[in-house]
Amino acid sequence: MDMEARAHSEHPEALRLWLRLLTCTQLVEKDVRSRLREQFATTLPRFDLMAQLERAPEGLKMNELSRRMMVTGGNVTGITDQLAAEGLVDRVDVAGDRRAWRVRLTPRGRKLFHEMAREHESWIVSAFASLSDKEIATLYRLLGKVKDDARAALDAPQA
Repeated sequence: MDMEARAHSEHPEALRLWLRLLTCTQLVEKDVRSRLREQFATTLPRFDLMAQLERAPEGLKMNELSRRMMVTGGNVTGITDQLAAEGLVDRVDVAGDRRAWRVRLTPRGRKLFHEMAREHESWIVSAFASLSDKEIATLYRLLGKVKDDARAALDAPQA
């Protein structure tokens, strides 16, 4: 049973929409996880870590990776150790801080990430294939309004 199945016709439409959004997210993510595992023998967290490093060619400190991925340092360390053992990332000392290092993609890691990213993009495009370009643009705009409201609510002083 998916999240949306929890909704009943007497629930507010906004609640039913929320549950539909959650269900869609879960279904697409499940598909992406499965395809990453089948086609690249990897996981979504590993892909996400590599995506963060792709955006920062000079590398990132472990605490920055953890913050960007919104996971604990222990999670980042475990994934980094695996990727380093496979030669996909390396660690570089940080000048002036003997306890820290930057993690960056190796050339081999960058090449693999680009292959995965191309496939990932096609999977996401496929997930929205039943929508027209106009419908996608409208949905994107409308969800942007929800995002703005949610962010404003988080930033507002709590009563």
